Amino acid sequence: MRKKISIIGAGNVGGTLAQRLAERDYADVVLVDIIEGLPQGKGLDLLESAPIVGYDTKVVGTNDYADTAGSDLVVITSGMARKPGMSRDDLVLANGEIVRAVVEQVMKYSPNTILLVVTNPLDAMTQLALHVSGLPRERVVGQSGVLDSARFRTFIALELGVSFRDVQAMVLGGHGDTMVPLPRYATVSGIPITELIPPERIEALVRRTIDGGAEIVRLLKTGSAFYAPSAATAEMV
Repeated sequence: MRKKISIIGAGNVGGTLAQRLAERDYADVVLVDIIEGLPQGKGLDLLESAPIVGYDTKVVGTNDYADTAGSDLVVITSGMARKPGMSRDDLVLANGEIVRAVVEQVMKYSPNTILLVVTNPLDAMTQLALHVSGLPRERVVGQSGVLDSARFRTFIALELGVSFRDVQAMVLGGHGDTMVPLPRYATVSGIPITELIPPERIEALVRRTIDGGAEIVRLLKTGSAFYAPSAATAEMV
């Protein structure tokens, strides 16, 4: 029997994640949003892509949480996105209300699911989801570590002009100003970056990693990152 993954929020992150998961073809996908027609339209669009890309994933778009019943995994992407000048913490009150309501509905239909939280501010929303759901802590996860580490790896690869695939790096801590990129554990084909990049440039890469999300918000002006966050989430799934 195929696994079932529900994605709450059919915006940029949720819609792109649905596409990534559909193309991986290992679970059926339910895409939920409060806007009528939005998840249904994206779901149908993904189904019509199946013969071209070559997958058999069933994608259902819906406004009804009942369609998520029995989900093995629920990804929460719903909430307000950052705008220029905003920090992730500026979203805590508005998105806290949204995440609380989402988790209450999810648990009604999938009491044994795993929650994967993407909504910002990530650390606070993950803690809130844990509290509201009553699930064991190992079943409520936030996705930031994969994303932040990928950003650090990206900037190292660009600095040295090497393949992204050859770079390994780690970022610990929260998803925001408290994150801690670890240069001493970053390598290129096994060679520590401390042997390849001057200290002042490493510090610049660390700072750019910490500001990675804000940099994209400033460039987009009307939203926040979604390609890399959806890729990071799909990797965790």
